[in-house]
Amino acid sequence: MSGGADGAGAPGGAGHPPRLTHLDDAGRARMVDVSAKPVTVREARAEGRVLCSPEVLALLTSGGLPKGDALAVARIAGLQAAKRTPELVPLAHPVAVHGVVVDLVVADDGVRIGAAVRTADRTGVEMEALTCVVAAALTFVDMVKAVDKHTRITDVRVVAKSGGRSGDWVADDDRQA
Repeated sequence: MSGGADGAGAPGGAGHPPRLTHLDDAGRARMVDVSAKPVTVREARAEGRVLCSPEVLALLTSGGLPKGDALAVARIAGLQAAKRTPELVPLAHPVAVHGVVVDLVVADDGVRIGAAVRTADRTGVEMEALTCVVAAALTFVDMVKAVDKHTRITDVRVVAKSGGRSGDWVADDDRQA
């Protein structure tokens, strides 16, 4: 096997151009072997936005949405999705998700969604944080679509990660949603 825990073919390896670690030497998709990596505490944070009409925002703050508490249902969907990421993202490793926090904040133009996912495992939880945000956003759209068919999801991305061999990373402020 190339790439993965043995470091062969790792992006930015000594004297080698960066490459996608989820592809073998023949270009076929594969799951990276992380069995030799040490277990470390890791965290990833992701965010996104759901843009919606002033009517949705008014109903949201007054508790008048036809389907009920969209924020609460979206939060639960996000929590559930973080734990089920390997079922949705084919090459994501099953990791022990030890903590998930989902924040939904009503803003002037819609709802901002933030997720933080923590583990003590051999690989990171960026996919879990992204999946959490996307599922929360999709659920929110489902909860408000009867009122606003133009609601849209935007700006979903990882904004920070910590732990593991590559260390800590925080997104540039000028790119944050």
